[in-house]
Amino acid sequence: MPGTILENLSGRKLSILVAILLVSQLGCFFVGLIAPKPATSQAIIATTCLDNHTAAKNMNHWVGLDCQRIDLMKRQVEAADDIVLVVQMPLYDLDFSRWQQNLVGILQFDLIYHSGLNLEEFIVELTIDARLAYSNKAERGGRTPWTYYAHSEEKRYMDCDIDVKTVRDPDGYPYNCSMVPLFELGSLYHDYYLLNLRLPYDEKLMKNVNLQTVQDVYLHMIHMNGGFTRIWVALKTFFFPVLIGIMIWFWRRVHMLSRTPALLEYMLISLGGTLLFLDLPLEYLTLWFNMPYMLLLSDIRQGIFYAMLLSFWLVFAGEHMLIQDNGEKNSIKLYWKHLSTIVIGCLSLLVFDLCERGIQLVNPFYSIWVTPIGTNLALSFIILAGISASMYFIFLCYMIWRVFKNISIKRSVLPTMSQARRLHYEGIIYRFNFLMLATVVCAAVTVVSFILSQVAEGQNKWDENMEIELSSALHTGVYGMWNFFFFFFFFFSHFYGMWNVYICAMLMLYAPSHKQWPAEPICAEGEEVEFSRLPTDPSPNEISSLTSFASKASIE
Repeated sequence: MPGTILENLSGRKLSILVAILLVSQLGCFFVGLIAPKPATSQAIIATTCLDNHTAAKNMNHWVGLDCQRIDLMKRQVEAADDIVLVVQMPLYDLDFSRWQQNLVGILQFDLIYHSGLNLEEFIVELTIDARLAYSNKAERGGRTPWTYYAHSEEKRYMDCDIDVKTVRDPDGYPYNCSMVPLFELGSLYHDYYLLNLRLPYDEKLMKNVNLQTVQDVYLHMIHMNGGFTRIWVALKTFFFPVLIGIMIWFWRRVHMLSRTPALLEYMLISLGGTLLFLDLPLEYLTLWFNMPYMLLLSDIRQGIFYAMLLSFWLVFAGEHMLIQDNGEKNSIKLYWKHLSTIVIGCLSLLVFDLCERGIQLVNPFYSIWVTPIGTNLALSFIILAGISASMYFIFLCYMIWRVFKNISIKRSVLPTMSQARRLHYEGIIYRFNFLMLATVVCAAVTVVSFILSQVAEGQNKWDENMEIELSSALHTGVYGMWNFFFFFFFFFSHFYGMWNVYICAMLMLYAPSHKQWPAEPICAEGEEVEFSRLPTDPSPNEISSLTSFASKASIE
């Protein structure tokens, strides 16, 4: 049994391989340094227009910027249904690019305080009749007519307050009101978008009855940068063929052996497959096809990858810890207790994601965060996800500690072995310890990035003091929040590159080696030793010499 490349590769060749992997990792890091901001924000003040509410029954009736404009401060309550807030996107006669991927709209209301008439702190239950239309560039110049995209009457809750003690003349001063999430589009397939908003007033149905004097309404429009998307897709395009080549090479070497693949080899090829699915640059298709489900698909791809990565680490540690005591090998059933919790957690997050992104495919104005029950449910999911990720990492560290302890106990017999066997196992243990430490670092970074991404999502969608500030930041999400609030993008490109580099390294280092043990294993002083499985190792089903050594140390 020849063992793995990790065992057999000479120190010089291994150093070259590690150097190449580190350069690739640094390359991803520097790509993040020079990358543009991942998202751009525009604040658009809504144009207030007068339009007969009976015309709104026609779904093809749209109010544009060439409407009859009025002053919102002078409106009458009985004419509220005839007032339309018009927002045309984007500004300055520009047009959207399909590279910008998605669009998020958040409303900001400027309510005016009147002394003796208004409360200093209150909650507004908004009823918003929202309609969205799109238009494209015409072939012979100009634009196509506005076409219906979506319509919904939604309820939103807005917290408003004012500290009259800190304001010298509070009368006519605006309230500090929380942001109101309005819509989220999973693709930007069209060139222009038009938003018509009505705030219907009805005392019987309690629609907008506690809405104070509105001075202005702003729409904060947030979309991804085209330059960010190009770099992001370029990273995927680079890693995708590289990973395909390494996976084919790995699986061919496995099948060249006279044994069935080991469990760890099955897990490695499965992990590579999920990363390959994540690396697949499907974003190219959005340049030609309307794919509003891209956000949901990205979340699903990242969820599958996370589930497989977390499962692999448990099996990887378990195979070297040899937690099975019945002698049975190469069976995933031995880890069902460990893996079932990961499956349940990932399925729960999938259901939570489908509750929002799935419904948004039909109604982009829907959000689970707009009601108290939905907000509490969403926050509960996020808190449980963070706690579960922390507990997973603690358990993984415990398993890896057991691995080190087990190997340390077996290592005590090395001085009693022959020189060849002692050099053989000492080299393997040193290399394995280094690889295990790299695994711990990768797991820690992955878990921390996941927790921070969940915290950022909860803060950005729920925190009433959220500010519209964008910087070069990460989605992590991997792939799973509002895509405009990221950590610093060079950090995320570092994480993304880390996953690819780490998994490519595992596929290469744990590929079967075809070297044979030399007839004279004793090396002269100063000569470099290449480690391979000794011909006396009796475990034909083991993937490496280390697992057989951990299970039984042969003493000569």
